[in-house]
Amino acid sequence: MVLFSFFLTGMILLSLSLGYIKIPVADIVKILFAKAFGRLDILQSTSETFTAVIFEVRLPRILTCTVVGAALAVSGTLFQGILLNPLADPYTLGVSAGAAFGASIAILLNLGAAFVSIPLFAFAGACTTLFFVIFLSYSSKNAFSGLSSNNLILSGIIVAAILSAGISFLKFVANEQVSVIIFWLMGSFASKTWANFSLVLCFLVVGYFISLFYARDLNLICLGDRSAASLGVDLKKTTLILLVTGSMLAAICVSVSGIIGFIGLLVPHMIRFVTGPDHRRLIPVALLAGGILLLLADTVTRAVLPHEIPIGVLTALIGGPVFCWIFKKSRM
Repeated sequence: MVLFSFFLTGMILLSLSLGYIKIPVADIVKILFAKAFGRLDILQSTSETFTAVIFEVRLPRILTCTVVGAALAVSGTLFQGILLNPLADPYTLGVSAGAAFGASIAILLNLGAAFVSIPLFAFAGACTTLFFVIFLSYSSKNAFSGLSSNNLILSGIIVAAILSAGISFLKFVANEQVSVIIFWLMGSFASKTWANFSLVLCFLVVGYFISLFYARDLNLICLGDRSAASLGVDLKKTTLILLVTGSMLAAICVSVSGIIGFIGLLVPHMIRFVTGPDHRRLIPVALLAGGILLLLADTVTRAVLPHEIPIGVLTALIGGPVFCWIFKKSRM
């Protein structure tokens, strides 16, 4: 975990350095130190442009990207543990489709500049979808939790298909605003602010500590419902809390950055090679690795490629083949 922390710190410094304006790492460290400890006198020999670029443009975007990647990775880890399905990710239950539908409505009604914003609509859509999926999949015949992984996955697929059709209809009637909807759906961290970072960070901190608190119960749930119940796990309560936690993390990420796939799917698989299946170790390391992976992808699209492309497109192009390789290797 310490190694991942150092690597993440180095990745943040590298990302701050790269861009249209190249900033030496030594100047970045000096500026961050001066701002953190109020030593503004040491900035007299440093360009004011560097300070403005770091604190007003790059740092909010980089930190928002990092916490979104961390939240998606934790969410994916929870879903794969709860649903006992290695193909599960934050969007298995249709949370992303619900967020996309809510955001599309806000864009279509031109509410982006009003007191109700696109992120608010996206978050509301994701939450509504989650509770509808839970309601649809609940069965009193399940003696342990009332919720089975198969029912949850099937309900999520059904609801996501309906919402996908709804999004297509909204695109059809959007006319000149259809490009805004499409760009939002592809995901981006352009023009992110300190408010975006603070919002995601608050949800991440709460979700992380809830996940760690229930990490032992999640290990037992992975043994099966019957085994977990016999070992004293309150399946109904634990499953519901972790489902809501994982979905809320995914929902807040989608509401801020749009749809970014494969982070929540790939990171838990990759980290299990390092930590093993114990969620008490897996969750903290997955959090750091998710931030590193998404920040790396965003740095490539922002500072390396000749033209910035939506981050969701890049993660899909990279994550798809990598996941195919992991899936094929696990079958050999």
